[in-house]
Amino acid sequence: MPNQARSLNQERSLNQEPRHRAPAPMGEHFELKAMIGGVSQRAVVTEIAASLRELDVDGVALVQDYPVDAQPPWCAGWVLVPWPNRVAGGAWSYDGVAQQLDITEADKGNALHGLLKHTPYSVGARTVDSITLDAGISPQPGYPFELSTSVRYQLLEDGLLVTHRLENPGHRSAPVALGAHPFLRLGSLPTEELTLYINADTHIEVDERLNPSGITTDVSGTRNDFRAGQLVGAVDLDDAWGDVRREDDGSSLHFLEAPDGRQVQMFMDASFGYVQAFTTTEFAADGGMVTAVAVEPMTAPADAFNSGEGLRWLEPGEVWEASWGIRYLTTRK
Repeated sequence: MPNQARSLNQERSLNQEPRHRAPAPMGEHFELKAMIGGVSQRAVVTEIAASLRELDVDGVALVQDYPVDAQPPWCAGWVLVPWPNRVAGGAWSYDGVAQQLDITEADKGNALHGLLKHTPYSVGARTVDSITLDAGISPQPGYPFELSTSVRYQLLEDGLLVTHRLENPGHRSAPVALGAHPFLRLGSLPTEELTLYINADTHIEVDERLNPSGITTDVSGTRNDFRAGQLVGAVDLDDAWGDVRREDDGSSLHFLEAPDGRQVQMFMDASFGYVQAFTTTEFAADGGMVTAVAVEPMTAPADAFNSGEGLRWLEPGEVWEASWGIRYLTTRK
């Protein structure tokens, strides 16, 4: 795990780079560029949803992009706050009072991916190789709490570090979880020819609406065991795993690997205990439909507002930071 830069609330805004105006629907695009350790880095983040739209290391694309005038296909790059994945039926209970969130996944009748996916973020700070974007959540039906949130994108020598900051400015504790929805790729290689590795020991079983059934299974000897890798083109996934295998510092690592050994890695700090993988053969990219795979860091699994699993209660005045990132390896270690 790379060392994190200064805490988000300590970062000084330099405003050294101009904003890049992009057409609706994603608002402005913010481009980061740097040469670090002799390696060129580039990322593009959108104003709407603070989504990661592009990431290149030495000219090698590491996330799947899409047409500039389009909505992100399949939630590509979204920040997922104050919950990732689903709340079953959008319904849960707080202090015995029934809560009802808007249903945003109509075909399955769930509330999907939090409250900020269509929100314009403001620029909180800017350096030559980083940007911090801010957005707030006001009390509303289904979520009667106030949150201040930000996400900081920081270019690294081998990729990108993403740090989320959540603060509770309200007067009562608020339930929070977070995640992100990056689609990984390795340059021009067809994604279906890459091997997906998920370093996790258990698989979360779901019902027909993709909500957890309450059963978690050991992946050993099953089709859900990705610890030794499986070819992306041979699987159809919208699955989550727990019991991620951790390094000494609590971090975990999941990745795509090319036949020549190159990797694009998604690393998560100790706050993230779950990972979701989603595949599609209908990702609308420039030039037509392609196969794509999202590898999603999550601090809680689906329906955490009901199960309580992985859910964090942020006390009034409390701040929580959590980080994940993407990096490029040219040779397997």
